[in-house]
Amino acid sequence: MDFLAEYASFLAKTVTLVVAILVVLISFAALRSKGRRKSAGQLQVSKLNDFYKGLRERLESSLLDKDQLKALRKSESKTEKKKGKKKSEPKPRVFVLDFDGDIKASATESLRHEITALLSLATPKDEVVLRLESGGGMVHSYGLASSQLARIRQAGVPLTVCIDKVAASGGYMMACIGEKIISAPFAILGSIGVVAQLPNVNRLLKKHDIDFEVLTAGEYKRTLTVFGENTEKGREKFQEDLDITHQLFKNFVSRYRPQLAIDDVATGEVWLGVAALDKQLVDELQTSDEYLATKAKTAEVFHLHYAERKSLQERVGLAASGSVDRVLLTWWSRLTQQRFW
Repeated sequence: MDFLAEYASFLAKTVTLVVAILVVLISFAALRSKGRRKSAGQLQVSKLNDFYKGLRERLESSLLDKDQLKALRKSESKTEKKKGKKKSEPKPRVFVLDFDGDIKASATESLRHEITALLSLATPKDEVVLRLESGGGMVHSYGLASSQLARIRQAGVPLTVCIDKVAASGGYMMACIGEKIISAPFAILGSIGVVAQLPNVNRLLKKHDIDFEVLTAGEYKRTLTVFGENTEKGREKFQEDLDITHQLFKNFVSRYRPQLAIDDVATGEVWLGVAALDKQLVDELQTSDEYLATKAKTAEVFHLHYAERKSLQERVGLAASGSVDRVLLTWWSRLTQQRFW
């Protein structure tokens, strides 16, 4: 028993020493990295034609016997040789981007670099396909994301937006920039409106004899507050600001989709893909998989993704704090006067 007790004590001391050394090393690394320029990201490019070809070949190898598979490969080889002998024009290129939007449109940071890269090579003969998923978020964040997509249109490169699940509010603001919008039959689209909401606990504070003062320089610096006493004049001004933002939203959508009866669809309602087609919010009903698989038969399809390089310390920190940050951001943004598409 004495031996076990001594061993346990030795083990505890060893573990404590190791942990202490790790803490010192991590702290030292943090101090060294503090103030350094953030390392650049990397553009990752993959050819989706190879991906689709790999899927087909894997299925063929499972379903066909050896003789059938050998004959098929021989036939494909002959076809490739014939194509190689013939002088043909280069295939058109399709650049595929992904945007998975949160309330802050955080994916804009990668999107801007991806667009900058492809515009250095893309021509009007090529095509950009954006696979978009977003329920909307902050006005200024989605305004910037939409402006990035507008660069593609301004460069004269065809832009197609594919929506498999949802493109509502700020998400639809981005989608409408596409020359062609393709939606899955039951994707959610629309919500062309603006919303802002916040609680007010002023009466609760008064009940407990708690004063809360709001001091401003400028008549409309603060219109509605969480803790102060709101006035009818403040409410009217806040509503006026919402109406102005909504009108800007409607004008933006009308600019890129003039075929819409904007007053009929800019009510804040949402529609499933089938109904959205009737409203002319989309142009075709199709999944992004079907569209890209068809494109891969006649074009070279490249998927672009700009990935930020993060240190081990950053990755550990992000994993630990990411969930808490998302919850707090959502709560605070809705508590304060943030406006949402």
